[in-house]
Amino acid sequence: MNSVAVLPLLEQSLGQLATSIAGATAIFHQYKLDFCCGGKQSLADALAKKQLDPAAVLSELQHLQQQDNSFTDWRAKPVKELIAYILERFHERHRRQLPELIRLARRVEHVHAGDPQCPTGLTDHLDDMYQELESHMMKEEQILFPMLAGGIYPSGPISVMEEEHLQHGDALEVLDKLTNNITLPADACNTWTALYLGLKELKEDLMQHILLENEILFVQPKAIAKDDDRQMCCGSCQ
Repeated sequence: MNSVAVLPLLEQSLGQLATSIAGATAIFHQYKLDFCCGGKQSLADALAKKQLDPAAVLSELQHLQQQDNSFTDWRAKPVKELIAYILERFHERHRRQLPELIRLARRVEHVHAGDPQCPTGLTDHLDDMYQELESHMMKEEQILFPMLAGGIYPSGPISVMEEEHLQHGDALEVLDKLTNNITLPADACNTWTALYLGLKELKEDLMQHILLENEILFVQPKAIAKDDDRQMCCGSCQ
């Protein structure tokens, strides 16, 4: 393997790779590499923490790079277009996903209460996730997104949203613990199977949602804010 070719991949952050290589997120899911809330860490650091051999991951990423995939580079798109995509692809989808998952979880917990593999407490946890996520999305829709669409980049609200993203990441970790990493028992019924299939979709969607905001939508505002700060400082020093 050509070390010169793979070195840039190892040095890039998980977030950079996830937003520039089509299909990279599926690989990161496979190896349980956190590319949303943990998206700032380099691939090399993330692999080292998991004690994973870089060769396999690098090989898969390089294979994806060689494929002719249609991939939307949201860094090159207008802010308003990205916001519209997030609202339709994630906000509305989460609002459809969670109520049904709560219903399925309640049914599974009721019917399989005596099963040692039953995800006891999952219904309450999903309900908490739904309430927290709904509050978060409403703040984005009513406050932050209109400001970004209007060319206003407020560091305070962005920091609040990033902190809440970390909390969503913690909620996903609890979800994994309650469901044995969303692993179905061998004799799972159709309702249990549908529930875990939906949970996997929710997890992947939420991680992708957070990734786009943390690594793309919120990055430009930070850069502009820093430029404004420097200009104000230079102006006051003259």
